[in-house]
Amino acid sequence: MIDGFELSEHARHQMRERDIQPAWLDEALSAPEQILLFADPHGNTHYLKRILDFENRWLRVVVNPNVAPNRVVTLFFDRRVR
Repeated sequence: MIDGFELSEHARHQMRERDIQPAWLDEALSAPEQILLFADPHGNTHYLKRILDFENRWLRVVVNPNVAPNRVVTLFFDRRVR
């Protein structure tokens, strides 16, 4: 896990449930292709990264930036992103 971030229990569960590799999460947080500030009504930041090892699908990582360390709220492969 990248310094400055922590995983919520929900995010841990989603990683196991969706077979999301920790390296993919690290890639999305350290070298995102897009960062969307205040991307939802809760003020979360969304990090988007195309995962080549997973059919070029986009991993969306939702982060609460209002706590220290920043908390990964959830993560999922987003079919809406092209």
